[in-house]
Amino acid sequence: MEISTPRETASFALSLLDLTNLRDDCDTAAIDELCRRAQTPYGTTAAICIWPRFVAQARITLGEGHPVRIATVVNFPSGNLPVSAVVEETKGAIRDGADEIDLVIPYEAFLAGNEAAVTEMVSAVRDACPNACLKVILETGELKDSARISRASELAIEAGADFIKTSTGKVSVNATLEAADIMLRAIRDSRKRIGFKPAGGIGTVADADLYLRLAETIMGSDWIMPSTFRFGASSLLDDIMAALSGAPSQRAASGY
Repeated sequence: MEISTPRETASFALSLLDLTNLRDDCDTAAIDELCRRAQTPYGTTAAICIWPRFVAQARITLGEGHPVRIATVVNFPSGNLPVSAVVEETKGAIRDGADEIDLVIPYEAFLAGNEAAVTEMVSAVRDACPNACLKVILETGELKDSARISRASELAIEAGADFIKTSTGKVSVNATLEAADIMLRAIRDSRKRIGFKPAGGIGTVADADLYLRLAETIMGSDWIMPSTFRFGASSLLDDIMAALSGAPSQRAASGY
């Protein structure tokens, strides 16, 4: 990675960013604005991440083959929909033009001891989107315990995840360095090409740098790229743009 300055970190983080709008009040104007913001003078974000109902609009706005990929969420944010409903939600999103699916595991069932529920959900959605990138959200802030986070990571990887992702951003505790460390070690130990996505609460280039350096320590200097690492964030782009334009950062690292 060999990043030495905040500007270099910002440029790298831009290429790894899933620019997100999953606000309850999101509307069509906000989606048009998100598509515009994802295309900066310094390059594009890796993807936008939006509600399924806006995928078709974003596909028209961006066009086929656009470098900004379209990610959407399913079984989100509660994780408690029936498998059949999530499969239909996934198939609809793919028909509308989604490139990537961010799936919430049934984490409440998992916490109750039902590991099979995780395997069944991830496997079914994997089958429903064989050509899409599947990011599996563990909701680590609710799992809390390190052994549970590790086991959920293993189950998601075994069932066909392309990425494992920390959080929905909708609970009180979202991405943390502690959870990232556990998940990255599970990826390393799997010996599979699985990506990692911290999401929720990453708002500054300094925050992003902490996660990049952790990933580099565990996975190696050449591992991090858009196919293996994403940031899920809504406000990080503002700080990236400030760093790239030479403006001062508005906030210090939050120390997640």
